Amino acid sequence: MKTVIIGTGSFAPPRIVTNDDLAEVMDTSDEWIRTRTGIEQRHISDGPGTTWMAAEAAKLALKDAGVEPEDIDIIIAATTTADNCFPSAACEVQGILGAGNAVGYDVSAACSGFIFALHTMDGLMKTGAYETGLVIGVDNLSKVVDWSDRSTCVLFGDGAGAAVVRACKDGDRGLLWGRIGSDGRKASVLTCQARTMGNLLTGTKPEPGYIAMEGQEVFKFAVKKVPECVESLLKDAGTDMGDVKYLVLHQANYRICESIAKRLKISMDKIPMNIDRYGNTSGATIPILLDELNRQGKLHKGDRVVLAGFGAGLTWGALLIEW
Repeated sequence: MKTVIIGTGSFAPPRIVTNDDLAEVMDTSDEWIRTRTGIEQRHISDGPGTTWMAAEAAKLALKDAGVEPEDIDIIIAATTTADNCFPSAACEVQGILGAGNAVGYDVSAACSGFIFALHTMDGLMKTGAYETGLVIGVDNLSKVVDWSDRSTCVLFGDGAGAAVVRACKDGDRGLLWGRIGSDGRKASVLTCQARTMGNLLTGTKPEPGYIAMEGQEVFKFAVKKVPECVESLLKDAGTDMGDVKYLVLHQANYRICESIAKRLKISMDKIPMNIDRYGNTSGATIPILLDELNRQGKLHKGDRVVLAGFGAGLTWGALLIEW
């Protein structure tokens, strides 16, 4: 039994904020941001948030797959910025789509979220409990960044990506191998505190938290752990990078992707990028990029693709897929 991606979709808010726009309200410049990150612009929501984006991406994925909402058995949404503590984003999307036969829940693995969600879906599909599923990676990071902190706020954007998957008993296509990991000992390197403690006993009101990141530590972690994970994955799968058409990496920073390419001894031609147009959309970067490749006709039956991500937790993961 293999889990096959049969449709993809993605969505980003229509409002675009360029580096020059940011330079008007903070001490930064287009050159400063571009040379350090590769980002030129990002999409920012000015109203509806996570559920709206997730539902729009899901609708496009369903259309691409030729699947009706009532055919979906399970929805897993990867997000750390759901609109509500409860209900889950997945349940809200289920309601919007009218996917009344599905069960839905969220997973939280930050920028590795889509990898974790798809890996989880694959495990569930292999049990035979579900036949058709919807996996969503979505984040509305503009509401959790400190817009006075230029070292972090310039990095992030809002967006969603989705994939419809189906359990397939015959054939070689689908998710061939997966590997995920985490190291909570380094959790403090990249954080976003939820509401602070505040209740009738403390006599204070809870305050919202914002993203805090030790950039150099994240960089060192990513450029070491991702190549290790990818190489281990391919070794276990009995293949190598020569058989892989694309390495679809989490779009966190162009320099990180470049360093990963060097460690894996591959050309950047194998690593498609869209960070210049979206920035870092956390759990949405990989499915957005995958949808772009799909819709541009760059993925063909039999192509082998590795999806790889890393993020807060610290978490990481990689999946080998035959399209």
